[in-house]
Amino acid sequence: MTVLQLVDVSTDTCPMTFVRARLRLDRMLAGEILEIRFKGDEPRQNLHRSLAEQGHAILLMEFEEDKTGRLLVRKGG
Repeated sequence: MTVLQLVDVSTDTCPMTFVRARLRLDRMLAGEILEIRFKGDEPRQNLHRSLAEQGHAILLMEFEEDKTGRLLVRKGG
């Protein structure tokens, strides 16, 4: 699995975490993979759900003890 793009929203707060991730996905082709790095409880709980509702596939969710995490998302068609 090759990650084609990366967006770091770890300094943003909701709803900007979702907005920035969605803007990046909007510029990608269907099937391409985006890595999203984030920090905090709110994006940890909501970001993957919001992206899945938009038709994107969540391939991986990883969380660290310091409340950072990353998502790998395949853009839906």
